[in-house]
Amino acid sequence: MLNLTNVSSSYGVVPMLQDVSLDVREGEVVSLLGPNGAGKSTMFKVIAGLLATDGGSVTLADADVAKRGTEKLSALGVGFVPEGRRLFPSLSVRENLKLGYDASGCAVPFETRLEEMTKLFPRIRERLSQAAGTMSGGEQAMVALARALIGAPKFVVMDEPSLGLSPKLIAEYFEIVKRVRDAGTTVLLIEQNAETALSVSDRGYLLVRGRIAATGTSRELLEDDTVRHLYL
Repeated sequence: MLNLTNVSSSYGVVPMLQDVSLDVREGEVVSLLGPNGAGKSTMFKVIAGLLATDGGSVTLADADVAKRGTEKLSALGVGFVPEGRRLFPSLSVRENLKLGYDASGCAVPFETRLEEMTKLFPRIRERLSQAAGTMSGGEQAMVALARALIGAPKFVVMDEPSLGLSPKLIAEYFEIVKRVRDAGTTVLLIEQNAETALSVSDRGYLLVRGRIAATGTSRELLEDDTVRHLYL
């Protein structure tokens, strides 16, 4: 579903990613972990085609991201949950979800997919007419994930979804991630909350100062003394 090969990227003269390689296979949940400043959000922007690479290649759903263009990735069956939710605050929840649906090119009727989302996220059922910007942070997090999922994507990339959520809401959010995985959607989870992310992941990568410092199964990373020293 996703393959990065020897990817480097920078902001001006400041290198952010250096010779990074990783892959996510169909049906997996893979975590990309790392402390603040490690380059995780830069990775999200590279995968989404929002930031050019200085070298290497990014293939997403069998398409070269640089050649395909950001605006066409949703139509390939890819959903994105950006850091900070990035909802349209003056639009209603329903309108935010409709934008995600329209970008996907999903063949299933919107109302059918909307009903599926309200089953998965019961909290938003009564909020469809509410302006997204007036909702709590936890509710906005659910809407952002629903917007990514409403087009029935094959693959979802999430950037720091637990940021700003209470421990209770984090547990609820990651329970939904489990359900999404069990339904057959592949997930790349870019997270700082390492132990919680690894609890729902098959494999993980640890990013430190723009480089992959460790990789392995979730159990291997949780039990690795070097990884625990560096990050956990």
